[in-house]
Formats: sequence, C-alpha cells, structure tokens
Amino acid sequence: MTATAVVGAVLAGSAACGTAEQLSAGQKLDRAFDQLGKEKTISFELDLDTDAKTLKTLDAQSDPEPGEEIPDEAAELISGAKVSVTVESKKAIEESGEDDLVGMAMKVSSPDGDLVEYRLIGDYVYIRSDVDTLGKAMGSPMPPVEDLPPDAGALKDALEGKWVKFSTKAMEDLAAQAEEDGDAPAPEPTLDAKTQKKLMKALRGVVTREVELKTSDGEDGTEHVTATAPFRTLITELLGEIRPLAKDLPPGMELPSDKDLKDAPDTEVTADFTLKNGELTEVDVDLAKLAENADVKKLGLTLRISDGTRPTAPAGATELDLGELMGGFLFADPSMAGDPELEEGDFAEGDFTGLELPAEDF
Repeated sequence: MTATAVVGAVLAGSAACGTAEQLSAGQKLDRAFDQLGKEKTISFELDLDTDAKTLKTLDAQSDPEPGEEIPDEAAELISGAKVSVTVESKKAIEESGEDDLVGMAMKVSSPDGDLVEYRLIGDYVYIRSDVDTLGKAMGSPMPPVEDLPPDAGALKDALEGKWVKFSTKAMEDLAAQAEEDGDAPAPEPTLDAKTQKKLMKALRGVVTREVELKTSDGEDGTEHVTATAPFRTLITELLGEIRPLAKDLPPGMELPSDKDLKDAPDTEVTADFTLKNGELTEVDVDLAKLAENADVKKLGLTLRISDGTRPTAPAGATELDLGELMGGFLFADPSMAGDPELEEGDFAEGDFTGLELPAEDF
C-alpha cells in the first residue's frame, strides 16, 4: 500500500506541470489518494495475474542452477495466491505512526484455501498456516504431528493449522536480549523526512518528463486514469535523480548503475488506476511485455482497495512460548524428523536442543 501511495502521490504531484489532460488526471489521482489517507481502516488485496506455465517460463529464462528450478507445486501455488491486508489506526492513515496502529491482519490465500494468516491485535500476534501445503510446495515437508511429544502443545496446533499466539512483549524482550548478546539484526533502513521530500521532488521531475497520463470512462460509472512510460528510460532517469541523494539513504541501499540497466527492456508499461465516485478501487499493471518472451502472455499485478473491516482476535488460540521456540524447540531441517540418527528416545525425553525451525514458517 505504501508503494502504491507513493506512486500515486508522485504522479498526481507531477501532473500540474503537464498538459491540461495531465492536470485533470493528476488532480483526480491526488483527490483519490487524499481520500484514502483520511480513512482510519483500510483493506487491500494484491493478486498476481499469471499462471504456473508463465512462472515456469520466467524461471527457465533466468537460467537457474540445476536442481534450483521452481517446483511445479510452488508455481501452481504462487500463480493462484492472493495477499489480503487490513490496517486499523486510532488516527487517519496519513497521520498515523507505528504507535497509532491498533490492529492489522494479513492473509495469503489460494483457490484451495488459506495458506498463511497473521493478525496483530492489541498485545498479541496471532498466526495460523497450512504448513503441510506450504512444505510440500517448497520441497520441505514438515514432520508428522504424531512424531511430536505429547507436551508439544502449541507447536502441534501450529502444525495442524490451528491458531497460535504470542505476546508482543515477549517478542520485544527476546529482541532486547538478542541486542544485549550482540545477536540482534540490523535495524530496518528508514528515510528521514528531509530526504523523503528531496526524493519526492526528484521523482516528480522525472515523472513529469517521462510519464503520460490519460483519463477514460469505464463500466458501471467507473473512470480510469492510465500512466504510461518506457520502462528502462523511466527507471534509468529515476535512479539518476536518486544517486545524488545516496549519501542520505540508509546504509545497505545499493543502487544499480546505468550499465546494470542497459539490458532492461524499454517497452512501454502502463498502470491503470480505477476510480469510482472519485475513490480509488483498483490498480492494474501489465508486466507481460517486460518479459520479452513470446510465451509470456499473462503477467500482471492487481491491487484492489476497499473499506476496511476491523481486524479481530481469533478465539481459542494456543499461546506459544517464544523462549522455547527461539531456544531450539523446533527443527532447522524438517527432513531431520526422519533421520535414522535421531532415536525415538530423543523425542520421548523432550530433548530438542539445537533443533530450530525458521520463524517465517509460522
């Protein structure tokens, strides 16, 4: 959502320097994003408009190492997946900081059901996932639930796709302990307000020169604003404007050179913004031409926006002990569950020292 808002703000703010049609289109986008910013709860859904065959074609085009090709199951799963997000704040979204958020929900689903769902409500994080489907698709099946000891509790619930939860305070305590031990990850890169303003001004200048905005009527009272630009030219000029600000960017943000971009396609790419009663309801981007492959005919991104439904805490969630989880209660390699070197007594005695499972699997 943040990326889409930035794109809209840049397009809208740039249009004033263009033609009359650019001005009209930009004003409509500006009003639509301004209305979104005034909401306290907002929901959006991201849909990758493609199929498994296309993903396999793109994967082959990237020349993966033998054995590193995307599995058929993973291609099927990704092609049908949708990501839904809802955010609720005490203030208007445009005025909100992290401390103002009172609830958030994210769900990754497929035509066959939900794959992963995450909710942040009050002092707790709630998670459930179809670990069996995810494990098979990624080639890393999870150990059978029956192989876990009787006191596994919340872990068994997690493997069975039930809701589990842990407190945000416990997570903060673990992070503080990791920082004290020198094991804490580097803080996420951020941009200060002054750099953000410089960046927006630079991006708007490029958009004014390179992006063409048009409006058209759609069905059911909708209106469309399209933004079209040659991909390589746009990216090259955008990065050219950003490089002078490199010293103000967060550490670790390396920008590609013009040489790195010389092979990027210069095909025109169009983003289609759908407005209804002046409100932004959908954004569609067709990426098929960028693949420069005749076999890739369906490759796009769709973002659907709607009034937010307040996230709620699921009933009956079992609480996870993060200390045990991070301390080695789980498997680092699910295949170890079938390792003949692990004797049955290892499970019976509950000795799981050194066995870890990546947190993202939950």
